[in-house]
Amino acid sequence: MSLEGNQSSLAGSDEPIYNIGVVSRMTGIPVATLRVWERRYEFPSAGRTAGGHRLYSEQELMRLRWVKATIDQGMQTSQAIRSLRSYERQGRIPEIGAPAAEPAAPRQVRDGSLDAYRQRLAGALVRGDLDRADQILVEIMAIRPLEQVISDLISPALAAIGEEWRAGRAHVAAEHLASAFLRQRLTMWLAAGPPVHPIRPLVLACAPNEWHEMGLLMLAVLLRRRRWPLAYLGQATPLPDLARFVRESRPPAVVVTATTEETGQSLLSLPRWLPEIHQNGRPFIAFGGRAFSLNAELRAAMPGVYLGATLSEGVEAVERLLRDTAALTL
Repeated sequence: MSLEGNQSSLAGSDEPIYNIGVVSRMTGIPVATLRVWERRYEFPSAGRTAGGHRLYSEQELMRLRWVKATIDQGMQTSQAIRSLRSYERQGRIPEIGAPAAEPAAPRQVRDGSLDAYRQRLAGALVRGDLDRADQILVEIMAIRPLEQVISDLISPALAAIGEEWRAGRAHVAAEHLASAFLRQRLTMWLAAGPPVHPIRPLVLACAPNEWHEMGLLMLAVLLRRRRWPLAYLGQATPLPDLARFVRESRPPAVVVTATTEETGQSLLSLPRWLPEIHQNGRPFIAFGGRAFSLNAELRAAMPGVYLGATLSEGVEAVERLLRDTAALTL
């Protein structure tokens, strides 16, 4: 395609009007990636509101779309941004889809190569190399949707780190550092989801004394990406407090998780605190986590719907639970 035939292709207005969430939805580039690009490459350029929030112009939006399209064609992120700047220095404005100024390096990430990304991410986190871990996430998020990054990269990488710790090949500090790093990003993605369905929020909580929340947090982000409103209570939620919150918020469903047999057993008394589960079947209960995946007897004794052994199964179970009932009323 010609570079000269559409000089207004990336011109656009330079008035900053779009917030970062809108830009993310319009370009398909995750909010976290936009922030990393700004820090690492000083791209894109953003104005600021009085409150310090980023605002982007139509011109920046078009520049981002060109870079994203170029990355999709196979170019590295840094090369794509250098290519755009090379055009701009020459006073030439590329069309979206126009050939890049630098040769595109092969950039095919097949399903099998995700194993390499998992190993690289887990290795960087175990070593405490957070800059490298951040770079790996940016690379994969430029070419894969966030849902796949969470399900096929972050979740198995965390599982691999856990196995290294249980085998004595990684110390607890490394596991905590990795969890803190990923928790920060997951929490950011949870807050940056699309507009939600007009229903009361689902409640998500870990079992009493359950401090391992990463599985629940990943599930929360995936549900939020599908526009479900959430009330995320997180770690070690006492059942009396959970019951009180549920009565006050009247959610359509409650999702609880446990990773150990002890914390899983504690959830068996949930009907004692929420007798309405048996009395009228509301709220709907969904449960999951390593404790239930490994113990069929515990799973059979727990009231509610089992989420399954994987994140994708959990998302589908919650959506099925909601869509097959009359829970979609305000």
